[in-house]
Amino acid sequence: MFLNNNKPLIVGMAQHDNMADTICLIKDSIFAGADAMGIQLEDLKPEFMNEECLTNIFNALDGKPCYITNYRHYYGDGKTDEQLAEGLIMALNCGGTLADVMGDMFDRTPGELTMNSEAIKKQMELIDNIHKMGKEVLMSTHIQKFTPAEEVLRIALEHQKRGADISKIVTGAETEEEQVENLRITTLLKKELDIPFLFLSGGKYNIIHRLIGPMMGSSMWLCVHHHYPGSTYEQPLIENAKKIRDSF
Repeated sequence: MFLNNNKPLIVGMAQHDNMADTICLIKDSIFAGADAMGIQLEDLKPEFMNEECLTNIFNALDGKPCYITNYRHYYGDGKTDEQLAEGLIMALNCGGTLADVMGDMFDRTPGELTMNSEAIKKQMELIDNIHKMGKEVLMSTHIQKFTPAEEVLRIALEHQKRGADISKIVTGAETEEEQVENLRITTLLKKELDIPFLFLSGGKYNIIHRLIGPMMGSSMWLCVHHHYPGSTYEQPLIENAKKIRDSF
């Protein structure tokens, strides 16, 4: 599981479009030291988004927990949020552990955090249903630009209020000063939240935050075994995250 761990987890992310490459990457990532995997369902071609293929993918984890996303881009583009939610539920039934519920699910909103009461109600019902399955929920908000501490904390508290087990927020840093501030915000979230969190940044100055953040309070590293077309290049290598965690 992703909760109640005594150290940050090293999570190997998979963004391939087919079952065979995803399974190979899972095996390579676990061998390299990943504690868990992350499968981005929106990257899978439609012919692999079925119970048989997903079960084969999750069986390759050999008991490791798995974080799943089903975002609106790539093969998720054009699907309704209800369809994306159904994909999450199917993947959880096939062996997923932690489902990523977008902060603006059921009401697509700039900044990815809806305040629409009907959408929030539907989010909370989805989260409750996932919990009844014995699974865990991460709520995500991708802002993709530098965001002041007060706003980051407000978003995280909203995630917490809606029933998420983990809050994920992705901002940005285009200067060294913004990168240092993001590290400070990490310590603020650790102090103020009652749930675990994952606070990341993109932009020119993101690597220190991504590598050191888990040692300052974030609950996990999102990493890659190696970079390849389609992977997230801001994500550090599993081997580098492992060196940092082992050195503390």
